[in-house]
Amino acid sequence: MDVELRHLRAFASVARHRSFSRAAEELLITQPALSRTIAQLEGRLSVRLLDRSSRHVELTDTGAEFLVHVERVLATLDQALAAVSHRVTLRLGFSWLLPDPWAQRTVSRFEKTTGATVALTRTDDPLQALRRRTLDVAVIRGDFDAPREARTVHLFDEPRIAVCSEHSDLTRFDHLDWKDVQHWTLVVNTVSGTTGPWSWPAGERPTQIIETANYDEWLETVAANRGIGIVPEVAQRRTQHPAVRFVPLTNAPPSPVRLVHFPDAQRTLIRQFLDAAAPAAVPD
Repeated sequence: MDVELRHLRAFASVARHRSFSRAAEELLITQPALSRTIAQLEGRLSVRLLDRSSRHVELTDTGAEFLVHVERVLATLDQALAAVSHRVTLRLGFSWLLPDPWAQRTVSRFEKTTGATVALTRTDDPLQALRRRTLDVAVIRGDFDAPREARTVHLFDEPRIAVCSEHSDLTRFDHLDWKDVQHWTLVVNTVSGTTGPWSWPAGERPTQIIETANYDEWLETVAANRGIGIVPEVAQRRTQHPAVRFVPLTNAPPSPVRLVHFPDAQRTLIRQFLDAAAPAAVPD
């Protein structure tokens, strides 16, 4: 009888929530995929486990009896997994400057709760690393095109700030308005930057653009007075460069921060990481 662990976890989740939609959310799969999994289980057992005739999902008598055994099996398996969890690693990728204090709180909460370890990996293109499966979860700033089948979780928004060389004319201003950025040469990180010509409507975009491929190139280009940059305010707290200056930016839209992952990766571990990430995103 070809019954798999995914069948048992799917059945237990639906039985616990009495809802296919809530169970699908917990399992990080689509509701149609969950329905097919339950149908496969019932077909392979040749029994009906769930009654879908009412407004709410209910267990049949056979389903209730089966659930007792399924929960016992899953509990035993979870205990076995917990025994080796200290050897498990979740790979978290980022392109530059992890948000603080979110990152520290999340990693601490996750490792304390699960016993697993977070491996922090800096890469110029976290989305590409996700596609290659060299990361489990990636922190992505700004707007982006998520890979097909990827799941995204919005954490919070970061305010933006302008940055320029110590020799830039911008240092004479006490602030820069978002609509006035178009009059300056803008240095853009095309791989992992949060701000570029795409951030403005047509007709309001900066016309002079200098492209760089990563944060270090972007920072040194700004420091060399080739143009100005726009970044989340975290850069002001965390960047130690004697040749750059930060200028308040008014009326700028915030920069979103999201977690991205694939549903076919380490599901249980990723779900536990997402659980740890959400409380840590709430400001004090």
